[in-house]
Amino acid sequence: MSYLENIGKNAKKAFEDLKKTKHSKIKKVLENYNKSLLKNKKKIIKENLKDVKNVKRKHLVDRLILNDKRIEGIRYSINQIAKFKNPVGQILQQWKRPNKLQIKKVSTPIGVIGIIYESRPNVTADVAALCLKSGNCSILRGGSEAFNSNRLLANLFRDVLKRNSMNKNCVQFIENKDRKIVDALLSKMSNYIDVIVPRGGKGLVGKVQKFSNVHVIGHLEGLCHIYLDKTANINMAKKLIINAKMRRTSICGAVETLLIDEKAINSHAKEIIQSLINSGCEVRVDNKLNKLFKGKLKKANERDWRTEYLDSIISIKIVKNLSDGINHILKYGTMHTDSIITNNKKNAQIFLNSVNSSIAMHNVSTQFADGGEFGFGGEIGISTNKLPPRGPVGINQLTSYKYLVSGKGIVRP
Repeated sequence: MSYLENIGKNAKKAFEDLKKTKHSKIKKVLENYNKSLLKNKKKIIKENLKDVKNVKRKHLVDRLILNDKRIEGIRYSINQIAKFKNPVGQILQQWKRPNKLQIKKVSTPIGVIGIIYESRPNVTADVAALCLKSGNCSILRGGSEAFNSNRLLANLFRDVLKRNSMNKNCVQFIENKDRKIVDALLSKMSNYIDVIVPRGGKGLVGKVQKFSNVHVIGHLEGLCHIYLDKTANINMAKKLIINAKMRRTSICGAVETLLIDEKAINSHAKEIIQSLINSGCEVRVDNKLNKLFKGKLKKANERDWRTEYLDSIISIKIVKNLSDGINHILKYGTMHTDSIITNNKKNAQIFLNSVNSSIAMHNVSTQFADGGEFGFGGEIGISTNKLPPRGPVGINQLTSYKYLVSGKGIVRP
């Protein structure tokens, strides 16, 4: 039996055990894991420092770091997840047919979820907790750059499961760093894994979507837009745009392209662009805006409209009107998160109805594209699939359903 097959069989067995486990015990495991994170904080930071020292791609450092504040953030997320009502066994719909047939649509776990992710070690704790809370088992394959942090966070979880007399294989971490493992996970594990969730860069997600022979939940890129309407309050607009770009530039909810209504050039454009520059952001602008700044700014080209920078860079374009802005988003967007800043309710509604984003916003920073901010406790990722789940994927989105049909000896004529 291969290394992966053994993990797969262990996961299937663990899932059968998990189906028989009372939800109160799952809640207790999450509460105990939270305590374990606090108890082992110094150890976690020590292991994380090994990863930070070894990282070769320096732009990943921000995503990689675990410090007191971020560990407390993980603990807060776990605590929120633990408090949620059991999402399994909920009656979603029920009805009675004229022939007295009674039908219930009831939520069920998905099964075994494989998660392939890069850089962020907090993902290990978050997704393991989300999967367990929703009655699912997880197989975790983290990036090599966060190997030491991921392994410790996963092992702490497994220890807590064992101490609570639960199958520790409800959470498994793949310690083999061979990249071929990912290929096998995608192509040879359909008998064991029900869903794959990729979290990482375009290269990873594209590969998973192309080669996986099981259902994939995820998004390829977070090429997020803000459309600035002529009626927008200038002070609110400055605050939202700088937050959307500069709060954390490396997350998928960071805005990458700003579209400005041409009627707002004189009233809004110069002040907002100057604010971005003052905040340390590189701006790349179209010809109209470059003239406004007398040719001193970097020109945007076709590639910029298609680029998820994940850095302190933003591309800015003047559009004729709302319709032109929406068309730009439909052409270049990735169905992740797009926002409009306007005081015109009609324009806001047109925008929200017209963009095909999984998250559409009005007068909100795109950095709120996050399951924790949605009140989900955390997220396993953001899905831009047209079919559900869509948007932030929390515990309720990690369930499927079945129909329970009952009657009193009813036969079909």
